[in-house]
Amino acid sequence: MAEHRRSISVTGTGSAEAVPDLLTLSIGVECRRDTVAEAYGDAGTRSAAITAELRQHGVDSADMSTSGLNVRAEVNWQDGRGQTVTGYLASSTLTVRIRGLSESSQILAAAVAAGGDAVRLNGLSLGFTDSAAVEARAREAAWQDARTTAEHYAALSGTGLGKVLSLTQHTGFQAPIPVAKMQRAVATDSIAVEAGESSVTATVGVVWELLD
Repeated sequence: MAEHRRSISVTGTGSAEAVPDLLTLSIGVECRRDTVAEAYGDAGTRSAAITAELRQHGVDSADMSTSGLNVRAEVNWQDGRGQTVTGYLASSTLTVRIRGLSESSQILAAAVAAGGDAVRLNGLSLGFTDSAAVEARAREAAWQDARTTAEHYAALSGTGLGKVLSLTQHTGFQAPIPVAKMQRAVATDSIAVEAGESSVTATVGVVWELLD
């Protein structure tokens, strides 16, 4: 008959805080013109001006990607005539990653100036260029939390901890949800982005053998 080993199962949770150093910005371009060719051409010109300006400010081409290129007719309903085409709208979206936030407000202002009235700012998000390092610190904190709890219960029961019988990382990390504080700087007519701090949380379940 197999010997039954006494054990203790605990769950540990830990978090790690860090200052976000990666800004992901979504810039839309929209051009309304009388013809498809004009709308498409002007949207391309505006997009090229924005990307050129971003490169001038040190943004690498690998950190820029264009998606959602679309050209559609804009229609209007008129009594007696039905739907009539009033023009054409060409649009695209440029996703930009800015590594390091110290110059982000200047880069954002330059991109908007290059695109002019065709620019649409679709939003931004903050994150980490090396998320693995932050996640590793969160895992270490979760492990220490689990061990501290297990040692406490073992001591209360008059025993000690033996070897680890099983370890389970709970599904995923709690993604960082940093909120960018955006303030208008009157002197430069730009937007100041303040990163603040963000945390990543990890949870682990561990089963230890209890010593006799």
